[in-house]
Amino acid sequence: MLKLRRSGLVLICILLTIATPAAVSAATTPNTSNKASSSSNSGDSTTDQSVTQGYGADASLQKGMIVKLKDSDASHVEALTTDTITQMLGVVVAANDATVTLSNDANSGQVFVASFGHYDVLVSNQNGPIKSGDYITISALAGIGMKVDTTQPVVLGRAAADFSGSGAVDGTAKLKTSSGGSVSVSIGRIPVDISISHNPLQQSVDKGLPSFLKKASEQIAGKQVGTVRVYMSLVVLAAACLLAGGMLYSGIRGGLISIGRNPLAKKQVIGGIFRVVLSGVIVFIIGLFGVYLILKL
Repeated sequence: MLKLRRSGLVLICILLTIATPAAVSAATTPNTSNKASSSSNSGDSTTDQSVTQGYGADASLQKGMIVKLKDSDASHVEALTTDTITQMLGVVVAANDATVTLSNDANSGQVFVASFGHYDVLVSNQNGPIKSGDYITISALAGIGMKVDTTQPVVLGRAAADFSGSGAVDGTAKLKTSSGGSVSVSIGRIPVDISISHNPLQQSVDKGLPSFLKKASEQIAGKQVGTVRVYMSLVVLAAACLLAGGMLYSGIRGGLISIGRNPLAKKQVIGGIFRVVLSGVIVFIIGLFGVYLILKL
């Protein structure tokens, strides 16, 4: 009996001896899966804001204005305009709006510009209300954005909020129209996902149309006009000029010949000439109106 008890104790000691190193090893071995997971999570904690660059500015630039590099000094920026749209650089932001900011202490009156990221931008309703997802480009107001249409070659990015021109408005401005009048537009701020690129909505411009005809047709219609319509309007204008000119020439020439042959009928002949001239003017005006309709509609 005593021998059995001793054998049992010896067996228990052997089992404990074998199990203890495994337990110690399990307790001291690091949890590599947790560490890998922690490392993976820490690698994902990035920000969507880009690096901002500091520039000098000769004029006052508000936060949210769209800017370009100054032609005479690449260390300075100025407000973007419709004439310089292809030189779009980015948006003026606050110095602490980005994780990393590159600054040049040599620049006085320094402003910071972001070319990528999610920032507030000054916009207007010049081209109509802005909806979330609309592309944003420069408006007729220097440094102020608007909803893009089919004519602008470059876009700043896509709106991340709506702007109807009412409600949260920072101010208003007056713009001249092609007809010589004026229209009031509202200015406000909306967040925009900035990613400067080619305007995907831009319509191709026909290279066969001379630039002066393109400009003239756009001035009349107030929008981009296709080549076919421009040439149709030219045909109508030429027909109206020929018809009116032919009526005037034949009427005046025939009247003068009639007066020479019969001076006593001078009053009646002059009355006939007047009616012919009036008819020619009416035909020409109708032709001009037809040209306007072809370009406008």
